[in-house]
Amino acid sequence: MNQANDGALLHMTYGGRWITPPVLRETLADPAQRYGIDPARYYFRTNPPFETGAEAYRWLNGVVCVGSGYLVEGGIAYRASQVL
Repeated sequence: MNQANDGALLHMTYGGRWITPPVLRETLADPAQRYGIDPARYYFRTNPPFETGAEAYRWLNGVVCVGSGYLVEGGIAYRASQVL
């Protein structure tokens, strides 16, 4: 569950594909090195659906998004866009 700046609750799930070349797997497993890998060297795509009861964000319940993910210190970040 995620919380928007205005306090509204948004639920997101992340499905998709993360394909890494075998040559990168050892580096990705190393916490000291994994963030230095250029995301263009691996395939990380997602299509997150959204669920919310918050009136201001209810429009998200009906959209389809696609995005790419990349490693950042402390986790994963995503860039997602609505498919029109």
